[in-house]
Amino acid sequence: MITNPTRQRSLRGHKPARPTPRSANTTDHQAVLAWRLTPRDRWIIRMLHEHRVLTAHQITALAFPSFRSGRQRMRELYLWGVVDRFQPFVTLGTAPMHYVLAPAGAAVLAAEDGLDVKELGYRHDRAFGVAHSLRLAHTVGVAEWFTALVDRARHDPARERIRLVAWWSETRCARHFGDLTRPDAYGRWRTQGVEVEFFLEFDYGTEVLGKLAGKLDGYAALAAATGITTPVLVWLPTARREATARRVLHRAWRELDDPSLVPVATAAADLLNPDTAHPSPADEVWLPLHRAAGIGSRCALHRLLDAWPHLPAPTTDPDNGESVRELDMPLLMAPAPSPMPPSQPPATSRGPSTYKEVTPR
Repeated sequence: MITNPTRQRSLRGHKPARPTPRSANTTDHQAVLAWRLTPRDRWIIRMLHEHRVLTAHQITALAFPSFRSGRQRMRELYLWGVVDRFQPFVTLGTAPMHYVLAPAGAAVLAAEDGLDVKELGYRHDRAFGVAHSLRLAHTVGVAEWFTALVDRARHDPARERIRLVAWWSETRCARHFGDLTRPDAYGRWRTQGVEVEFFLEFDYGTEVLGKLAGKLDGYAALAAATGITTPVLVWLPTARREATARRVLHRAWRELDDPSLVPVATAAADLLNPDTAHPSPADEVWLPLHRAAGIGSRCALHRLLDAWPHLPAPTTDPDNGESVRELDMPLLMAPAPSPMPPSQPPATSRGPSTYKEVTPR
């Protein structure tokens, strides 16, 4: 949960899975998957390839109406070899199941994009290696942050006017901007006709704040090189750490040659109200670093633009709505999937195997 994330120090390896018969990734099996997989399944495949790992709770919040339906469908995808899974061992409680892309899912994705699996950059050992990564909690935490935004949009009455437009992984950001800076993610949020794009710096309370402040130089260099000024959102675990971080960030921000190139805002996870139905970073928890910029109190995510009137609206291609960032950059990897899940057809139009257990061959 975004208001109570699991810390890396709480993870102690992962529990061994019980042996379960699974489908072999053969040509015949790929042919069967062609009619078994729904648009939502294919979207989940792309999301796992983009973001490396998603928990069962995150996948449910992103794409399913209930945890039961999500668990049942993800079990089917696991038995078909489309996804793989592991469960971290935690010191208290039980961790949710974590899902990564499996070979059959990678083959489906590569075929859709007209690539070989090698050209896709997929290797099963690397995909599953995230289970042992010392950055697992951070990776899951960033995914939880964006999942909360999608969950907020999915359950809002004005769903057509509220949505997460873009969500780039750390890997994609590194390939596009890594020579200058390495954000934890790039996103774009639209509310009530207002659209704000941003880079996310996700702090778990373990990073040296001086190192975090030092990243502002890279963001300034990126803005100067591209001519695009993009706000930097810094998410911290507690309001106490946020207060300390703001002092360190403000000193580094004032020393930039042109501070207006790097608008910065901060927020803390413990400012969210856990009793609300769908707490998310879209709530009124943000505070611009430059307090004299027009907003003197906490504001919602989309209201941050009021503090930075010099920022132009994010530019999109009028024909397909793609970000100009995506269009201007060389094609280094598969296009980023839409953060919002595809619409589901009525239940009566689904094939008989969509939600029923199918015995793997």
